[in-house]
Amino acid sequence: MAEKLFISWDEYNSTVEKLAIQIDESGYKPDILIGVMRGGAIIIDVLSRVFKLKCAYLAVESYSGKGIEDQQGELVFSREMSSTVQNMGGNLLLCDDLSDTGVTLNRSMEWIKQYPPLKGKIKSIKTAILWKKAKSTFNPDFCAVKLKNDPWIVQPFEKYEEIRVDQLKEKHKKK
Repeated sequence: MAEKLFISWDEYNSTVEKLAIQIDESGYKPDILIGVMRGGAIIIDVLSRVFKLKCAYLAVESYSGKGIEDQQGELVFSREMSSTVQNMGGNLLLCDDLSDTGVTLNRSMEWIKQYPPLKGKIKSIKTAILWKKAKSTFNPDFCAVKLKNDPWIVQPFEKYEEIRVDQLKEKHKKK
């Protein structure tokens, strides 16, 4: 099992803010933020509020099953991207939480380029992530933290992976 890097909410929020500053200082002006779900959900929520942009969501599943947390499984893409953007296109910013091997981001870029509502309407695609692991072969355009090793990153909301609703009911029982 890989070593674990535990991220607090304060550290997580600070990392997203650093990413926003990098994007702004680069001069890149995205028209749409595309989040790779689930890892990109919170990132594009924050970035959409900071930059006043619309979002699109691409569901990609790559890790599944018990006991395989340090392995990447088969990638499964959604049939459609979810968004309220009426005229998709322009400068796109693809966001995810991390680049482990780089496979998910590379394949997501390919998927987006072939997505019918975007075909022929893309001016540019850039990528933004919070963490890049040492073994990743993907070079994002924006990266808040480049790690010197390959830890399993435990984000603050991931505690819910192990919690069931019955446990929450017990926790919040009226006394």
